[in-house]
Amino acid sequence: MAHKVIIIGSGCAGSTAAIYTARANLEPLVFEGAEPGGQLSLTTLVENFPGFPNGIMGPELVQLMKQQAERFGAEYKLEPVTRADLSRRPFVLAADSGTYETQTLIVASGASAKWIGLESERRLIGHGVSSCATCDGFFFKDMRVAVVGGGDTAMEDALFLTRFARKVTVIHRREQLRASKIMAERAMLNPKIEFVWDTVVTEILDPTLQKVEAARVRNVKTGKEAVLPFDGVFVAIGHKPNTEIFEGQLDLEDGYIAVQDGSKTSVEAVFAAGDVHDRHYRQAITAAGAGCRAAMDAEKYLEAHSK
Repeated sequence: MAHKVIIIGSGCAGSTAAIYTARANLEPLVFEGAEPGGQLSLTTLVENFPGFPNGIMGPELVQLMKQQAERFGAEYKLEPVTRADLSRRPFVLAADSGTYETQTLIVASGASAKWIGLESERRLIGHGVSSCATCDGFFFKDMRVAVVGGGDTAMEDALFLTRFARKVTVIHRREQLRASKIMAERAMLNPKIEFVWDTVVTEILDPTLQKVEAARVRNVKTGKEAVLPFDGVFVAIGHKPNTEIFEGQLDLEDGYIAVQDGSKTSVEAVFAAGDVHDRHYRQAITAAGAGCRAAMDAEKYLEAHSK
């Protein structure tokens, strides 16, 4: 028997959708995905989510959302969806535990970190190269680390790393930051953070030693190269929406799911929420709002098509 609604993703968008659909007695099934809790589970203190005047830790916030959804009857599965067939209804999804059918689908699969694309970077992931400062910062006490990027994520990572590292160097390919004014100011005023402008990383040394010792960089304006000593490199250059299984089935824009009239996608009865379609805001609160919207759209669809 087909489920009424299946939700892919368990971050703010997915769990909010689960809360709303569960309260509507739709008994949602939630696939937590490869990164349970989404990007928020990799965050430390969240200070801008309404209702928490003293802030709340990211993993705690997503866990509370999950518990709230489960309280109303949502079921969570700790596995990713590996394949989806949206050519017919009920839709068919494949996961490690089997295949599942659903009348409606809410895609809240989020986005994953982007990498620079260097062979040396790939070989050193987990050996000094990381995309998650909150996960790995503890291992770099009193060390020298680099943060590659110039947006809010890069500034958040740099500021977090100052709790452990003795020196944090932000390497940015432009001459000014893309980060919000408040985040940029916080980073600029921190005495542990320095900036290297108009510069890209071309190699991370040394893969043969299975550890980070330095980064080879190039100034994009002068072409001048240099080798800067580091014990770790944190890559914070953006995210890639997790939409691979929907390529050729849903309309995508630069990999992000295209939505219209709320949360509707190009396939009837498939709805999208959160970072999987939002390339602009990428906030916990906007993801939660999008999850609410998708849940309400799915509920209205089921009401309109019930026999």
